[in-house]
Amino acid sequence: MADKVKQLLAKPIQLADQVVKAADEATSNKQDCAELKSKTEKLAALLRQAARASAELYERPTRRIIDDTEQVLEKAFSLVFKCRANGLIKRVFTIIPTAAFRKMSSQLENSIGDVSWLLRVSASADDRGDEYLGLPPIAANEPILCLIWEQIAILFTGSLDDRSDAAANLVSLARDNDRYGKLIMEEGGVGPLLKLAKEGKLEGQENAAKAIGLLGRDPESVEHMIHSGVCTVFAKILKEGPMRVQAVVAWAVSELAANYPKCQDNFAQNNIIRLLVGHLAFETVQEHSKYTIANHKATSIHAVVVVANKTNNVHGNLIGNDNKMVVIDDDDRHNYSQFPHPLGNKTPNQMHNVVASTMAMKGGTTTTATATNQENGTNVSNGHVNNNVKLNHQSQSPQQSLSHSGGSSNKGRELEDPATKTNMKKMAARALWHLAKGNAPICRSITESRALLCFAVLLEKGPEDVQTNSAMALMEITAVAEQDTELRRSAFKPNSPACKAVVDQLLKIIEEADSDLLIPCIKSIGNLARTFRATETRMIAPLVKLLDEREDEISREASIALGKFACDDNYLHTDHSKAIISAGGAKHLIQLVYFANQNVQLPALILLSYIALHVPDSEELAKAEVLTVLEWASKQSYMTQDERIDPLLHEAKSRLELYQSRGSRGFH
Repeated sequence: MADKVKQLLAKPIQLADQVVKAADEATSNKQDCAELKSKTEKLAALLRQAARASAELYERPTRRIIDDTEQVLEKAFSLVFKCRANGLIKRVFTIIPTAAFRKMSSQLENSIGDVSWLLRVSASADDRGDEYLGLPPIAANEPILCLIWEQIAILFTGSLDDRSDAAANLVSLARDNDRYGKLIMEEGGVGPLLKLAKEGKLEGQENAAKAIGLLGRDPESVEHMIHSGVCTVFAKILKEGPMRVQAVVAWAVSELAANYPKCQDNFAQNNIIRLLVGHLAFETVQEHSKYTIANHKATSIHAVVVVANKTNNVHGNLIGNDNKMVVIDDDDRHNYSQFPHPLGNKTPNQMHNVVASTMAMKGGTTTTATATNQENGTNVSNGHVNNNVKLNHQSQSPQQSLSHSGGSSNKGRELEDPATKTNMKKMAARALWHLAKGNAPICRSITESRALLCFAVLLEKGPEDVQTNSAMALMEITAVAEQDTELRRSAFKPNSPACKAVVDQLLKIIEEADSDLLIPCIKSIGNLARTFRATETRMIAPLVKLLDEREDEISREASIALGKFACDDNYLHTDHSKAIISAGGAKHLIQLVYFANQNVQLPALILLSYIALHVPDSEELAKAEVLTVLEWASKQSYMTQDERIDPLLHEAKSRLELYQSRGSRGFH
């Protein structure tokens, strides 16, 4: 830095000396040249002072000011050099207007003011004292730029308290105007902000982290921060920093990930997923780190506590149940075993029992956990079950275990006030929400930790903001699982206690239908449509009921979710379609197709078409005159223009015509 500044200053110092020498040799306009010489000497003295203090100068304004000063000195030298002309003829042809000298004198005065300001703004806080810096002449056209320079310079040279105030000022600027945020980035504000976030006092760290979150409003800015080392700094804070700062950092992570999804992997590589899950789990579920199932390759931490209910007749793809053998060879039948699903019978203290059975393992080097099915005791699906699972205490690297808390080294975090703890969970859930969006590896890391169980607990009894962020995180995770077979199989197995807890809470919110969490919960259940068995229909009736909702968005999302149960991609589409009909879905869908706005009409028509296609011989569909509805829809151009609807509508109508005409006498 110092060498670069010295190189910048070398040429203007040389030019200043040349101007002084040329002014001494002037043969015309001597008085004007003498004035220029005086100001140039003053400027040269300041430039030499700057060269001596080059290590302390803030590079960005230095470059701008020195470049402008160099241009002024070049013009001054050209003007003074003309005054050296000898001979009458040369003097006649080199007449210089007085205004040129006045203009040049003003420009030199401005350069003096700029360099003086640069020296003051780059000085340490002790040297500067309480001196008001003011604005340099270079700021005449853009005063905000110099204000930003001043704050960033304080971040470089000020005391910790002054740096905290400067970061707070940058927060105000970045919050007020996107352009100011870009200027802070361009003028080198990220580096000193990261340093303050790592080394400052509590308030300074908070202000710095908040500023970084506000600056990352576009992909280019976030990418610049990634290259500047934001992931490493944030990971260190989430592991060791004060909880108040950790909460702001988690918020900043969510902002950067939301504005530039490509940075998700960078955060994951720095163990930030593990640290965030630790904060989410703190005082949500009991600590049980470093336990894995012996002699078994655990694919998830919640697999440690998964109910180990297996019959003795499991061979390859064959599952024995009541002396019957069932072949399991389809993706959607992967988990269709005799295990109880999350939609099984509830007990009054269901969540407590799930958490207790899932998190019971604690203490000792070798622990035997009794994984007991909460509803059925030790006898599951008429099979004899060995419920004792041997667990070994093992040392794991940070990459192997997601169970360590982000603040495990902070002995006093239990003493934090409840508001700080709540805010930490809120921001941790928000960060996981944005980090999980569209990213299968991160979703896998999250689901292999305690996060699913934490989300279930927080959905049930967390504060409103924590519930919202937890619901949004689950929505994104299930959206990825819908498209990723491996994730769906590992994270949302029907016999997983964590999955059971999550699904039960989602359904509870859908059944109550009076929460702001309703939309993400509907989407999550729809995303999990391929994980449910044919006998598990408890989710259908609440969704069908929402088709009659007054709010268009709710009716639309309910239609889309039910469409995922009834579509061809769902192996059990026929069973689910019958369940939708039994719940009274046909009449609601007819109303939506006829009278709802277009955003609701189309998904409702798609669902109605799937139902007609898969259960064309339904008496309920005939009584509801669904065929008439489909014929009407096929004549609406805006409906048939949709590539998804036209072929589906045609096939559904053909099937309905065939079966209803054949059985019409039985229907009337």
